[in-house]
Amino acid sequence: MDGKAQMQQQIGPILSRVREQRPLLHHITNFVTMNDVANASLHIGATPVMAHAVEEVAEMVSKAQALVLNMGTLTPDRLEAMLMAGRAANAHRVPIVLDPVGVGATDMRQAANQRILSELDIAVVRGNAAEIGVLAGAGGTMQGVDSIAGAAAPITVIRQLARAHSMVVVMTGERDLISDGERVAEVANGHIWLTKLSGTGCMATAVVAAMVAVEPDHVVAAVAGLAAYGVAAELAAAEARGPASFKVAFFDQLYHLAENQVTDGARLTIH
Repeated sequence: MDGKAQMQQQIGPILSRVREQRPLLHHITNFVTMNDVANASLHIGATPVMAHAVEEVAEMVSKAQALVLNMGTLTPDRLEAMLMAGRAANAHRVPIVLDPVGVGATDMRQAANQRILSELDIAVVRGNAAEIGVLAGAGGTMQGVDSIAGAAAPITVIRQLARAHSMVVVMTGERDLISDGERVAEVANGHIWLTKLSGTGCMATAVVAAMVAVEPDHVVAAVAGLAAYGVAAELAAAEARGPASFKVAFFDQLYHLAENQVTDGARLTIH
């Protein structure tokens, strides 16, 4: 069995393990998208908790199976809570998934994300092309928190960033790229209406974190999360009339998504 066929067979059962284990995902996340992130976590089969206070984050993360740090509505207090939770997560070997929302849009966001990467051991970072390009120092243009342009040679960029921080890098877009610095996988599932709603990147991070919580090979976990997310979007688009009805259908499809739909529907490439 070649690498693509092997990964194709691995990803569906990870979804089933999430449903069986219902891992606790501790989110320190974006106020704008928090409810959608919680629902995406629930519908994929995980258990979300949104705990942000410095007085409780270390205790909460010690009980979790993954920690999600989302930089969307960043404040100095939020950053300190993230660092405190992250140190506890590292101590308890809880994987951290970072969503560097809007990195490069302001000096504050740039400095905060670099501090997270330098002070914590991150398992997976998930960002759009511009965010990953900025993190890697390879170029990328943000308008607010939206990607305008990413770095050239994206496979080289994600490999280099993954090696620099010993983590898995996920660059999402029309085609999603995943690398641990050596392996590179591509997921081609999804739908254009994902770009017409706020919070779809944050929700993708949550779904990836659910898979990371139950699968120690974080490349395979990220592929499973993005394949599940993209297949659900395709199924939702087939019954929706536009972005608003698509959002409702998308949550339903995440909830009803079956292992075989992920295995059979994923469009994977191994580079």
